[in-house]
Amino acid sequence: MQLFECQNCGQTLHFENRSCERCGHRLGYIAARQTLAALRPDGDVWRPLDRPDTAYRFCRNVEEDACNWLVPAGGPAYCEACRHNRTIPNLSSTSNLARWRRVEDAKHRLFYSLLQFGLPLATRADSPEGLAFDMVADPEDPDAPRILTGHASGLITINIAEADDAERESRREGMGEVYRTLLGHFRHEVGHYYWDRLVRDDETMLARFRRTFGDERDDYAEALQRHYRNGPPSDWADRFISAYASSHPWEDFAETWAHYLHIVDTLGTAGAYGLRLRPEVAQASDLSTRIDFDSYTAGGVGALIEAWMPLTLAVNSLNRSMGLPDLYPFVLSPSVITKLGFVHDLIRSAQETGIQTTNAAESAERRLAPA
Repeated sequence: MQLFECQNCGQTLHFENRSCERCGHRLGYIAARQTLAALRPDGDVWRPLDRPDTAYRFCRNVEEDACNWLVPAGGPAYCEACRHNRTIPNLSSTSNLARWRRVEDAKHRLFYSLLQFGLPLATRADSPEGLAFDMVADPEDPDAPRILTGHASGLITINIAEADDAERESRREGMGEVYRTLLGHFRHEVGHYYWDRLVRDDETMLARFRRTFGDERDDYAEALQRHYRNGPPSDWADRFISAYASSHPWEDFAETWAHYLHIVDTLGTAGAYGLRLRPEVAQASDLSTRIDFDSYTAGGVGALIEAWMPLTLAVNSLNRSMGLPDLYPFVLSPSVITKLGFVHDLIRSAQETGIQTTNAAESAERRLAPA
């Protein structure tokens, strides 16, 4: 994630900022320019200080303080991220509103990456399998089935209970996971969407996928039952990024996709801060790095891994100094790096073949039903 600068006073800004803390200017994110713009009001529109000849309105979800993105004046009501919402929770509940805002913060960070990569982003108005989100709460009836986070034919369901830190930590411990975040959920589930979009119908890519991850035609339901019944294989850490990745090739891909996005965006943040590592020990070549490249356009996965390994060692050490768990508690084995290379090449292939982000027109009626 890049850093931004107020065009009025030069104050450093961050992605979620709504206003400049120094000069008070209203801020809005313009996805097409990848910039957080300082704005001045002009009637019922807003004009960026650096391009006053252009006019914008805020995404409609600004009304609930769930979005700070801009849309062109006269354009769609919802921004590039929010136009994919199919269902949001019942906002008459204060707790639902607070949780939905946190869910949207994570989702907008996801879309920052997807737009940076230029990946296809069809909506349900564009395609029956377009990317859509149901962000819903568990039913009040304690005996009713709980909402499960997951993906089906382009529809990603997120249980907003995951926005509650205590609830998410309880689920993390209950499922024996070392890492569980809202952003991680979004990155994992959208991996399933892009498997359908970029791998499933491409014979060449599908053949390479099967050589790298295994045969996805293995019965998925039975594979998950087997995983929960028997646990992962004893050598899973040699071949998979997580224990859950070992359950089925689809989950292996989604986990790997999520970690690729973790790596690229975190390196982007480190680069924005100009981070360099030069440990003061005699033989520290393996621990040194200088992140002076654009991680989103890196030519090969090797450059990413070369910078990522020492960075994670450093930040994990910093966390331990604060008495916290490792920030990145994962091991990248040679097999996992090969899989990350597949994801890297897949994204580059999508770019090179001219697949571009689709900015769909606003649908005639967007279903935002209480749930």
